[in-house]
Amino acid sequence: MFEQDYIMRMIKEMVRLLLKLLFNINTDSPTAELLENEQKQRILNNLTNMIDEGNINKAENELYSIIENGEKDDLEMVILFYSYLNDKDDDFLSEHDFSREEVKDGLKAVLSKYGLESLSELLF
Repeated sequence: MFEQDYIMRMIKEMVRLLLKLLFNINTDSPTAELLENEQKQRILNNLTNMIDEGNINKAENELYSIIENGEKDDLEMVILFYSYLNDKDDDFLSEHDFSREEVKDGLKAVLSKYGLESLSELLF
């Protein structure tokens, strides 16, 4: 339990740091509304709806197909996606065959794809 809380806090801090450093966004409540691109907002809202419905793995797979091109504004959407997923409680994640560790690993994998593995190593 303590380890899961620690991982959750580390992910929250990583999200805050990334948003501030990469996008000059200072917020404690990262949401889709932070995205300036309305299409990206709609995509993120669709993905978060899939999470809410319990289709976490499907949402994550969809996310990976979206970021295949590696565009910077996609990275912002990815960070917000994992922030939203991280806000789910452990029971919800477990019920839908996901874990806090997978949230962390997913965020790390995406950061690596964008050449930001040193930032993830700094906090994780």
